[in-house]
Amino acid sequence: MTDLSFSDHAVAGKTAPPAEARSLKLPTQWLGVAPFFIFAIMFLILPTLYLMLGAFQNDAGEFTFENIAELAQPSIVAAYWISIKVSLASSLIGAFAGLAIAIAIVRGGLPDWIRSATLTFSGVASNFAGVPLAFAFLATLGRLGLATVILNTLFGLNIYAHGFNILSFWGLTLTYVYFQIPLMVVIIVPAIDGLKKEWGEAAATLGATMSQYWRMVVIPVIWPSFLGTVILLFANAFGAIATAYALTGSSLNIVPILLYAQIRGDVLHNAHLGYAIAFGMILITGLANVFYIWFRTRSERWLK
Repeated sequence: MTDLSFSDHAVAGKTAPPAEARSLKLPTQWLGVAPFFIFAIMFLILPTLYLMLGAFQNDAGEFTFENIAELAQPSIVAAYWISIKVSLASSLIGAFAGLAIAIAIVRGGLPDWIRSATLTFSGVASNFAGVPLAFAFLATLGRLGLATVILNTLFGLNIYAHGFNILSFWGLTLTYVYFQIPLMVVIIVPAIDGLKKEWGEAAATLGATMSQYWRMVVIPVIWPSFLGTVILLFANAFGAIATAYALTGSSLNIVPILLYAQIRGDVLHNAHLGYAIAFGMILITGLANVFYIWFRTRSERWLK
């Protein structure tokens, strides 16, 4: 018995790491995420703080609320309102169309290659924006665009004679819808995949019709995910500038274009007013992301 106790103590003494070794252990598990935090701090957090600070300063560096008060100018209020309407319209159209596509490829009984092809295209199209997208829509729906000429030649329908203009509110909204729909598909497909087959079987066992199953089970489950994605699409469109500027130039007064002109000096060259405009955009998109996170958290409770 004595020999066994001695052996146990000897083995324990050899395997237990010394306290000095434990204290000198480097946190290597953080090295993998270090580039992300460095990138976020340098290109997201610090610029945001700089803009927020500049919104409350004048040219002399003194603290002031004058820049915030100037946001009440009619032209700036109109720019915010147009941006909100474009973002809301494109997000709602993109959300409902993307939801229909996602339901069709997940639960519509289509071949598997349809789903994979749709998701692949959606992943590419959701990032297709800026000058190439603006050129594509001008070449398609411009006054001499392919679709415009075909409609006028074959069907005698001149969409521009009926009030359509690619450089207008609905023209920009339609252009935004191009990347809003595939983004909706990419985000909402996992939520639809999370609908358990057992729920449908249980509803059928209890005598529920298909419409009752969708109305009382499916819609309440995916509703938080849907609302959260609509808010995310709204924020995505609200901050877009490259597509709008390449398509409409300064003919449509939305907030990103107004901010770009203010910072660059095309209007009054008041950089601090530009910071205040950016501060307002940060508040709107930040609030939208807060609601998105909240809705996403609620939806994950059901889908776990």
